[in-house]
Amino acid sequence: MIPGPPPAASLARDPAFFALVVGSHMRVVGAPLVNATRDAAWLYEAAPFALLAHDGGADPRFTYANRTAQACFEYAWDEIVGLPSRLSAEAPERAARQRLLDAVGRDGFATGYRGVRVAKSGRRFWIEDGVVWQLRRPDGSVAGQAATFAAWRDA
Repeated sequence: MIPGPPPAASLARDPAFFALVVGSHMRVVGAPLVNATRDAAWLYEAAPFALLAHDGGADPRFTYANRTAQACFEYAWDEIVGLPSRLSAEAPERAARQRLLDAVGRDGFATGYRGVRVAKSGRRFWIEDGVVWQLRRPDGSVAGQAATFAAWRDA
């Protein structure tokens, strides 16, 4: 069960972070992530798809996971934010995950991604038809990467 709300100072409902995610998806992928009536609270609380983001460090750490992503991975906000994103995949799957992230770094985005991920409990699940993209600010600088998927099933 996912406990309570995230800390007030988090990116969960931050309009600037929402603008970065939505704007960079449009700039990099070339398609809207959500319709214009949606906002940061909707993306965090009610989006029917998982959305995660990590920073651009050498060992990237999650900076964002909406409620759908938290439920998939079985982590509360304060457990997943700050977690090295490589831990979302088991060791044998990490090389494939890293190749994907390298391709996104080179090409800007990747679509149709499919891979096995692991929840906090150890439950393995498939991500289906994922999109991963560079979080690019309007000036072109990179703020990390984001991923979204709307289909998943136990492995």
